[in-house]
Amino acid sequence: MAQSLRAIEDEPGLPSWAQVKRKRVKHIRRVARLLERWADALEVSAHERNRWLRAAYLHDAIKDAPESELRELADIDWGPRNLLHGPAAAVVAAQHGETDEGVLAAVRYHSVGSVEWDRVGHMLYLADYLEPGRRKQPKRVTIWRELVPAAPDVVLAEIARRRVVDQVSQGHPILPETAAFWNALVAEG
Repeated sequence: MAQSLRAIEDEPGLPSWAQVKRKRVKHIRRVARLLERWADALEVSAHERNRWLRAAYLHDAIKDAPESELRELADIDWGPRNLLHGPAAAVVAAQHGETDEGVLAAVRYHSVGSVEWDRVGHMLYLADYLEPGRRKQPKRVTIWRELVPAAPDVVLAEIARRRVVDQVSQGHPILPETAAFWNALVAEG
């Protein structure tokens, strides 16, 4: 069952239409805090910082919605339920007034990567993967998290590589969006 609206209203950045459980709200908060920390370290503008935080609060905003609702909302069908929440959240965010295409692309593709991204997409991808508390994290994850302000592109390439390797080792297909993202990163490197 999704978290109650009262609990959602206690989280100032979360949209009123969010459907998230308490555990997911904690994850979203950690992603937002990490992005705030990186924004401070990188001395990004207030406008860019706001974009990063909007993306943080939108990226998993409906992850706990029923699968049928996610499938109905998503404008992309990548198959597994766990990949539908990004595209679905981007659609709902646009319906509720989000007009920044960079923020919408960050939310839509945060689980798979995208060549359409600007900086907000890259930073959300990193924060979602590296946030403290996400999973049992080896020391290298802590090191990468701390390295982001100094070398975000290096960490981005390493995280993308790890995710592709994980997909292959688990016998999952590589989505065209993920392959294009990886190929673009390799071409830049």
